[in-house]
Amino acid sequence: MNLDPVSDYLTRIRNATLVNKPSVVVPHSNFKYELSKLLKDQGYISDVKVNENGSKKEIHIDLKYTESGKSVLAGLNRLSKPGRRVYVGSDKLPRNNGGLGTVVVSTSRGLLPDSEARKKKLGGELICEVWS
Repeated sequence: MNLDPVSDYLTRIRNATLVNKPSVVVPHSNFKYELSKLLKDQGYISDVKVNENGSKKEIHIDLKYTESGKSVLAGLNRLSKPGRRVYVGSDKLPRNNGGLGTVVVSTSRGLLPDSEARKKKLGGELICEVWS
């Protein structure tokens, strides 16, 4: 039984990058799919596909590496947890690594990177931070 699917998702990606796997498969949910698309748009992963194996769906994530074989993802960190949710207003959105990383924010308009949420003046729940 998995109590925090988002932490499980981030841990699977983190572990796969540590052993230089080309891809990782995670159980499907709309939230994890949207998070994967956001990570792809931000340039942290190379591709996202949904595979249907009979009655269950899976998200197939192709990880991104540099020419020297080092992962583009240097780190992933979960900010809001089931036991302690973290909400902030648009004026209090944190910057990751001086603006070089991305903080994923769940807003009323869906998942957004911190820079876009700041432009649209939207606050929300801090999901995770990603940096390269």
